[in-house]
Amino acid sequence: MLKLVSRFAWTMFAAALAASSAFAAYPDRPITLIVPWGAGGGTDATARIIGSLLEKELGQPVNVVNRTGGSGVVGHSAIAQGAPDGYTLGLITVEIGMMHWQGLTELTGASYTPLGLVNADPAGVQVRADAPYKNLGDLLAAIKANPGKFKASGTGQGGIWHLAIAGMLKDLKIDPASVPWVPSNGAAPGLQDMVAGGVEIVPCSLPEARSLIDAGKVKSLAIMDAHPSGLYPDVPTLKQAAGSDWTMAAWRGMVAPKGIPNDVRNHLATAIKKVYDSKAYKDFMSSRGYGVIYLPPEEFAKFMAKSSNDLGATMKAVGIVK
Repeated sequence: MLKLVSRFAWTMFAAALAASSAFAAYPDRPITLIVPWGAGGGTDATARIIGSLLEKELGQPVNVVNRTGGSGVVGHSAIAQGAPDGYTLGLITVEIGMMHWQGLTELTGASYTPLGLVNADPAGVQVRADAPYKNLGDLLAAIKANPGKFKASGTGQGGIWHLAIAGMLKDLKIDPASVPWVPSNGAAPGLQDMVAGGVEIVPCSLPEARSLIDAGKVKSLAIMDAHPSGLYPDVPTLKQAAGSDWTMAAWRGMVAPKGIPNDVRNHLATAIKKVYDSKAYKDFMSSRGYGVIYLPPEEFAKFMAKSSNDLGATMKAVGIVK
């Protein structure tokens, strides 16, 4: 009997030792960090600073790979389909709560192992610097008086900034169709079109409008967030400007494929929190005007579910749910 107990105890000890050794070995080879958008953009820049800082925390190279196409579907799918071993990570974006409503994919935030929300850039309401509106109230009054006259741009049809202004108008009891949307390949061309007089409003993030704001060609009337922007603290929140609680932001968060081992997930989540807390990360994001916000894995999962529901309701209101 004593021998059996001893043998059982030794077996359990050996198993625990093996598990401990396996965990201690992670990671023992390079890690791939997939970005669903192209090189040079905000998501790419954020992924690269996170990747470089994660290398120091994990002691292994973190290779950033851009997987573009399909309005974000290709890259988001590549992350979800990666082996659940901790060696494939991804920086997913707000579009994960939009694409399934459009019938582009069945993926949602629940298709991943959440590791941490690391960034959010709220929408703003930008107009030309010489526009006659002193504040958002003036612009809204003009929209009500002239439905269909004021056009907006900044993303493709049904993109994040389209939903930002549509949701704002809906929340303020103004028909979203009263501001026709002009699709563009992003905020930059939308802003240039506005400066040239092609459209009147671009509801993109303040960092995207920063260069034109600083050049005196564009002004921001409000930010769709509960708090003023650190970049332009004098720009009022939507609540201050119009009494609306509507918020909308382009966000980015770190995830892994669904089903990775709990110890690896915890190891990664801890490393990502250290990266987020680092001076290097905060300085990098601040220098570009990117917003910093952190949510741990469980809260990030709830955040994604709410984001999806809010986006779906807005997309239904503008008739782009399939």
